Amino acid sequence: MPPTTPSRLNPNLEALILRAEQALDHRLPAADQSPADLHRAMRYAVLGGGKRLRPLLVYAAAQALGVDGPQLDAAACAVELIHAYSLVHDDLPAMDDDALRRGRPTCHVVFGEAMAILAGDALQALAFEILADDTARQTRPETGMAMLRALGRACGAEGMAGGQALDLAAVGQPLTLAQLEHMHACKTGALIRASVQLGALAAGGDADVLLALDEYASAVGLAFQVRDDILDVEGESSVIGKTAGKDAAAGKPTFPSIIGLDASRARLAELTDTALAAIAPLGTRGTLLQELARYAADRAN
Repeated sequence: MPPTTPSRLNPNLEALILRAEQALDHRLPAADQSPADLHRAMRYAVLGGGKRLRPLLVYAAAQALGVDGPQLDAAACAVELIHAYSLVHDDLPAMDDDALRRGRPTCHVVFGEAMAILAGDALQALAFEILADDTARQTRPETGMAMLRALGRACGAEGMAGGQALDLAAVGQPLTLAQLEHMHACKTGALIRASVQLGALAAGGDADVLLALDEYASAVGLAFQVRDDILDVEGESSVIGKTAGKDAAAGKPTFPSIIGLDASRARLAELTDTALAAIAPLGTRGTLLQELARYAADRAN
């Protein structure tokens, strides 16, 4: 299946999506390699389209600092493999129990629940293998360790796994806006922050630049989730590629359910402004990061 390219991105970003697609295809096991069922499930989960926002953030952060090279492909693949694994597991009956992802049946619907679990496990392991192998050859040891640490933190109890635990516990429960934002800063925002961190670390950014980029990424990560929640209310399943209205039906707290649609849109605009202000000192070097911040806020799927 050909990659799904967001239509509003400029040609430079579209070229980076193609670059990420090719790198992912190259690093995933062949579909006919034993155990073939597992490898087919892994490839299905990763190569079935998607926005590729996280790899784009890796590339854009490094290029904003004047660096581009093969080590960025490994980092871009690593964050996207982690993202794909998280989607496979999030869709499982024990989690969000969803049958539709990226406009196709979810991994467990096609390959069975057990194989989907194994595919997610294998994708997570492969992400760290790719990053560790490449950073050992392409970067200084301390930089490679920092990149591995950043990705590991984004996956664990302080990141996606912790955010998912908070999400499961929040079903049917009243949350404050602060509690909701904390949950999504872990579940969605942590990997987006790690994507920017990996690009910046690979480029050798200094502490002040890393801090500014982290402020940018934190705002983009939360904005991405606010937009997701708005789309769950306003979007159509055929457009957003997953089941519209599912969060509300499941009793999950969302930005519109807590503060309403108008306030959610205002929060989205505020977060986007925060992200753009954080990278304003980069000037034109931050053009791709600026576009990605705007895309995260106004995307249709």
